[in-house]
Amino acid sequence: MGTSKKLSKYKEKRNTDKSGEPEGKEAKSGKNRFSIQKHNASNLHYDLRIECDGVLKSWAIPKGPSTDTSVKRLAIKTEDHPVDYLKFEGVIPEGEYGAGEVLLWDVGTFENITKKDGSLKPLKEAIKDGHFMVNLKGEKLKGGYALTRINEEKEEWLLVKMDDDKADARRKPTSTETESVKSGKTIEDIEE
Repeated sequence: MGTSKKLSKYKEKRNTDKSGEPEGKEAKSGKNRFSIQKHNASNLHYDLRIECDGVLKSWAIPKGPSTDTSVKRLAIKTEDHPVDYLKFEGVIPEGEYGAGEVLLWDVGTFENITKKDGSLKPLKEAIKDGHFMVNLKGEKLKGGYALTRINEEKEEWLLVKMDDDKADARRKPTSTETESVKSGKTIEDIEE
């Protein structure tokens, strides 16, 4: 599948000249990067972006990620984003798709830890099959996370923190760690 197919939904929804968002080119870095953007659109949510196959596979997480293994977070699969969206931060103007403030909440790399029959399953295949696990090495989030599709028609998934030494039921990262890892600003600062 070429660039135009992979990013066609992204490009259909946006006028990047007006929105200030990256234009949208496929790029394979081979670095297994991820980011989480706090997005104050019609509803405040967090966008998880996982680099895979030259694009960022993306999920909107209404309540944001948790470090508590007992908490299951709804994650709604959205259109693939270009890799250069990874560190985007700014304000998408009124009248544009996703209008509102975007803060770079976390960024880092990840390791695919999805196994099938004792072997590592390719991430692209695991996402397509509806279940994958990654070990995040971010500035805020670290350790294993699993995403499992629960409704194929609505592209609803569950994000769950795996039980490892980075799990912490007491920590509330989305309420206590509100600053951007890029600018040090809060969502309110970006709004101004």
